[in-house]
Amino acid sequence: MIMTTAPYNLNRDIIVNRWIRILGSEFTLTYSRSSGPGGQNVNKVNTKVTLRWNVTDSPSLPAAVKQRFLRHYAARITESGDLVINSQKTRSQSSNAIDCRQRVQQLITAVAVAPKVRRKTRPSKGSKERRLESKRQRSSLKRHRRDSKRPPGDE
Repeated sequence: MIMTTAPYNLNRDIIVNRWIRILGSEFTLTYSRSSGPGGQNVNKVNTKVTLRWNVTDSPSLPAAVKQRFLRHYAARITESGDLVINSQKTRSQSSNAIDCRQRVQQLITAVAVAPKVRRKTRPSKGSKERRLESKRQRSSLKRHRRDSKRPPGDE
C-alpha cells in the first residue's frame, strides 16, 4: 500500500488532557479502497483508513481510565484488545487518518474523568410539605372545575 505524504504528522501523539498522552507509535494505520465519496477516485486510490490501537497493552492510559474505557466501549474492542476505527468520509487519505485520530481522542475524553459518585439523600421536611401543598392545590382546582360543570340540583 502506498502512503501519501501529508502536511499533518500522522505519527503525532494524541494529547487528551494534562495527564493523558497516547503515543503516536501505538497506532497502526492501514489503507484500503473506499466505498465513500470520490467518483472514479475510489477505484484508484486507497483512501479508507483503518486505525488499530491495542488498548489492553497501552502503557499510555492510566489504569482507572483504561478500565472505564474497556468497560464502556467493550462492543468496539476485539478479543485481542484492539480498538478498530474506520474512516472513509473524505476523498483524502490524510483527512480520513486525522478523523480516526480525532475519534479516538473523543472516546478517551468521554471516559477520562471518573463519574461523580452519587450519595443517597432524602427530601427535606420543607420540600415534602411544599410537594403535598401543591398536590392539595391541584386537587382543589380539579374539584372546583368538576363541581362547576354539574347542572344545578344534581348532587
